[in-house]
Formats: sequence, structure tokens, C-alpha cells
Amino acid sequence: MIDLIWLILFLAGIVTAMFTGNMSHVANGILKGAESGVELSIGLVSVIALWLGLMNIAERAGAIAWLSRLLRPVARYLFPSVPEDHPAMGAILANMSANLLGIGNAATPLGLKAMKELQTLNPDKDTASDAMCTLLAVNTASITLIPTTVIAFRMQYHSAHPTAVVGTTLIASAIGTMVAIVLDRMYRSIDARRRRHA
Repeated sequence: MIDLIWLILFLAGIVTAMFTGNMSHVANGILKGAESGVELSIGLVSVIALWLGLMNIAERAGAIAWLSRLLRPVARYLFPSVPEDHPAMGAILANMSANLLGIGNAATPLGLKAMKELQTLNPDKDTASDAMCTLLAVNTASITLIPTTVIAFRMQYHSAHPTAVVGTTLIASAIGTMVAIVLDRMYRSIDARRRRHA
């Protein structure tokens, strides 16, 4: 669906440029954008490699395992239907820990693994369970202590203070996560009431 939306936007831009006589600007924009994208990607490789290396050291030093132990009571509250010793709980805790540390590259496969494990507990295989919806909400909002990707972009563009966004990112992601949890609980209670009256 997203591909279709982008295709429609792209074609609409081309058609508009043709009718307004701005086709040369579109061609220049496409080439300039491609050039900037390649330059940015190459420049980000070293910065992201540095941050991922540091996070990998933290992971091997036991930071994710320590965070997982710290987050276990929170996960039990957020996912009451998931047994504590089930593999889904381990994947959820690892996903939450990786997101906290800003390791998006590790968090994504862990989130997918958690969803796969949650599907084994799901009685209705065609509908997402409450736990799956909660994981999606929490994973999308995700409190982030170290926004490695944003810091990498700021370093690439020679920011004087690339880590200045850490505090604001923490506040924004904490508020986002709280809103996600509140809405998740609210919709769960509405759904539970609807099922009772049905």
C-alpha cells in the first residue's frame, strides 16, 4: 500500500511538472537528491559503525541482560497474558532493552521474534492479540536513552553539539510511550466492555 502511495505521489509530481513547464527542475531535483543520499549514506557509515560498536560492547558487557532484569516487572504488568517463562517474554524484554539503548538494528529482529512467539499464544490466529497490540504500541513509541541514529545524523552534518538531543529525545519518547500505554489500556477496557455486553 505504501508503495502505491509513493508511486501516485511520484507520478502526480511528474505530471504536474510537465504541465507547468518545470520538468528540468524535477530532473535536477532527482539527480541532486540521489547524489545527496549517496553522500549522506557514505558519511553515516563510520558514525553508525562507531555507535553500533559501542552498543555491541555494552551488550557483551551485559547491559541488555541487566536491563532485561530491570524491565521484567514492567513487562509482566504490560503483558499479563504472557507466561513469565515463555520465549515471547524473553524476546519482548530483549526488544525493550535494545530500544532503550537506541540499538534499532537489534531491536527490529527481536521485535519480529517476539511477535512470532506471541502468535503461538494467540488463540485467534487471524486477529492480533492484546499482547501483540501492546508490543506494537510500546515498540513504536519506545523510550530511548541514546538516540544513536539522530546523533549520527547530527555528527554527519557537523553539529557543534551532536548529543544535545539526548535529553529532549528522552522526554519526547517517554511521553510517547506513556501515551501509547494509556491508549492501549483504554482500548483494551473498551473492548472488554463491548465483549461483556455482546
